[in-house]
Order: sequence, then C-alpha cells, then structure tokens
Amino acid sequence: MSTQVLLETIKQVAVKGKGILAADESHKTFGKRFDSIQVDNNSTNRRDYREMLFTTSHLNEYISGVILFEETLTQTSTLDGQTLGQVLSNQGIVPGIKVDKGLVNLNDAGETVTQGLDDLAERLESYKKAGAKFAKWRAVYTISECLPSKVAIHANAHALARYAKICQDNGIVPIVEPEVLMDGEHSIERCAEVTEAVLHEVFHELNINNVLLEGIILKPSMVIAGQDCKRPASVDKVAEYTVKILKRTVPSAVPTINFLSGGQSAELATEHLNQMNKLFSNLPWQLSFSYGRALQAPSLQAWKGQASHVEKAQHLLYKRAKLNGLAGQGKYSGE
Repeated sequence: MSTQVLLETIKQVAVKGKGILAADESHKTFGKRFDSIQVDNNSTNRRDYREMLFTTSHLNEYISGVILFEETLTQTSTLDGQTLGQVLSNQGIVPGIKVDKGLVNLNDAGETVTQGLDDLAERLESYKKAGAKFAKWRAVYTISECLPSKVAIHANAHALARYAKICQDNGIVPIVEPEVLMDGEHSIERCAEVTEAVLHEVFHELNINNVLLEGIILKPSMVIAGQDCKRPASVDKVAEYTVKILKRTVPSAVPTINFLSGGQSAELATEHLNQMNKLFSNLPWQLSFSYGRALQAPSLQAWKGQASHVEKAQHLLYKRAKLNGLAGQGKYSGE
C-alpha cells in the first residue's frame, strides 16, 4: 500500500466547498431514468448524457470527483476523441469507479449482501490504467421493527472492509458506502438506532482489516425518517440526529464524509447538508455530498436527449453543484 498515493487522492477530492457527482448508474437504473424522458437506453445515449454532464462549464468549481460506471470510464467523447475519464481529468476532476457487482440475497427476510470481491484486485488494475483514482462499493440495509438483522449488519460491514483493504493495497481510495434505506414507515429515532449499529460494525471491521482511515471516504445515508413515516422530521432534527450518530461512531481520522442523497429531493438534500454545516463547527471531518439524482434530476428532465437542450441542462447541473458546494460550507440560503 502506498500511503502517499492514497493521501494525495484524498487531498484532491476532499476540498472544502466541493463534492462528488455520482454518475455510476447501472444499465438497468439508466433504463428507469431514460424511460422518464422517453429516451432509448443504449450506449450512445448514455454516452451523450454523461458527456453533457462532464463538459459543463466550470463544473470543477464545485465538483472534485465523479463516480463512473465501468462502461463510462473508457467511452470516447464526441468532442475531442478522448475518453470521458480523461475529459474529467483535464478539468482537474478526479475520476472514480463503481466496483461492486450489485446485491445478492442473504436470507429469507429479503436482506442482501453486495458481491464483487473475487476478481476485484484484477479489475482495479485495469481501472487504474484507465485513470480511476478512487472506487465505490455500496452496501444496503433495510429498516423494519426487526431489521436489519445482526447477520446482515456483519456481512455487509465485512464485505465493505475487505473491499476497502483491497482498494488501498492497489493504490485506490475506497468510498465506503453503507446505505440505510429510506423505504418504510420508520421514525427518525429508529433510523438513528440502526445507523449507529451499522456504522459501529463498519468501523470495527475496517479496523480488523487494517484499513487506513485517513485514506477512505465515508458515504453514509443521513439519519432521516422513512419516506412513509407519518411524523417526518424537521431539517434541524435531521441535522442534529445525523451529526450525533456520526460523533458516536466515526473516528476523527476519517478525512471526509460525503453523504448520499438516498431518494431525497434535490432541494431537501441540500438543506439537510447545509444545516449540518451551519449548526456544527469544528467537526473532525468535512461534511460534503456525493449525490446522484439530487444533482442530476433537473438536468435529466431538461435534456430529454436533445442536443438543443444541452446548454440548459448544463446550467441546471452547475446550479445544483454550486448550491451544494455552498451547503458544504453552511452558506446555502435557498434556491
């Protein structure tokens, strides 16, 4: 493991006022996105859409890294013949790569564990040659009165830690993403309880596997009530509960926490991030964003597969990136 290589990547990505754009949707997820705008889900359209995102003028002012799907890393830009990964690098934006291979069933309760460890080291070598400097692995936890089970919490934490160690051994910074899903009627208090247990186990496993905490990016979900909860929590309450749980579980050695949006609206994800940074100062880690839909949704709806709509779509992406960059400093003041 080259510690210096890892720390240099962290220095490039963990920049105050900047965050990470998650553009690593699978083909299946892309199909859902494109269905909403009546665009065919094929390689050319996927390339055109992501090229539109990545060539947004001055995007590097608020975006320090982009998570790519494997197909995208080596796709060729229509503008200059370079790969889309190189298009990002040329702007000073660090390319990253989604490396997990999705979810598989874990037990009869419908819980899942993430797969993709077997050939990860070999794949990382090819991703590095293509320019990727960090990676992402997502674990998913379902909340109910009795879930997640201890088995699911442990299995996913162990997989996250093994992935992180393999990445670091290959000079790649791992994004550690334990996502506690918003699906359900659970209260914010129940989400806090589950999130604390999940993060505690994740860092226990990271420690056992000798993962360098200074060389990871934590990408957790916020502590938030379920989307069907009859008592939705206020912005202040989400900020307070989230930071409280992070203080209990995340070591100060972790340099940056880049939240996922997890199905929140674009505006609400920004408000929650802003309130955390506004209410709490002198935290040991940076609080930033690694949003997918919460950054892309307005651009996707504006683009609709039309070249004539590119400028408007790029304007909307830049706007959301800027607003979240401000929220990462506690300086967001509304739309």
